[in-house]
Amino acid sequence: MTATLNTLSEDEEDETVLLHIHHVAIICSDYETSKRFYVEILGFPIIRETYRAERHSYKLDLQVNDYTAIELFSFPDPPPRVSRPEACGLRHLAFAVDDLESVAADLQAKGVEL
Repeated sequence: MTATLNTLSEDEEDETVLLHIHHVAIICSDYETSKRFYVEILGFPIIRETYRAERHSYKLDLQVNDYTAIELFSFPDPPPRVSRPEACGLRHLAFAVDDLESVAADLQAKGVEL
C-alpha cells in the first residue's frame, strides 16, 4: 500500500511520494525485556546491535519485513511517557496479521498478556 499526498483526478498522473514506512524508533524502559519480546516472542531478526558507550545506551535494529525496521533504543533513566493528558509521541504500534486469533493464541502461549 502506498500513501499519496494529494487526491488525483483520472486525468492526472500519479505522483506518489511516500512508498512505505522505513522504520519506527522506540525508546524502551527495559532493554533486555524489550529485546526479548521483539526478537524471541515476535521473531524479528536482528540487523545490528550497537552499544553506544558515550550515551550508556543500546541501539537495536530489527527487520520487520523487506521495507520496514524497528529501532529499539535504551537510555539510562528515560522519563516516562505522559499519558494523561495525552502527550505527543508514539501512542502505539500496530501490526497487520492474517489470522488475529491464531497470533493472539501464540502470544499468550509465550506468556504475553493480552
